Amino acid sequence: MQRVVLLGTSDCHLCELAEHIINDYLSSNQTWLIERIDIAEQEQWQEQFALLIPVLYHPESQKQLGWPFDLQQVNLFFNELSPRK
Repeated sequence: MQRVVLLGTSDCHLCELAEHIINDYLSSNQTWLIERIDIAEQEQWQEQFALLIPVLYHPESQKQLGWPFDLQQVNLFFNELSPRK
């Protein structure tokens, strides 16, 4: 499984919306592990992403998808990260 991070904070309604969109994508694609990080608990994330959350972030490539995004954009994001056959 490949790992992607969803950066957000608790009680963030946009983060909840983003999580629903990502879960919709994951319901048909089980090759990704989503780690949720509350940026309020980690200063380096807070400084970099405080005004951008929610953000879908791939640590290995450092690619990110910032809000607002929809299911189609999430699909494109993951397709860009998937190895070519």
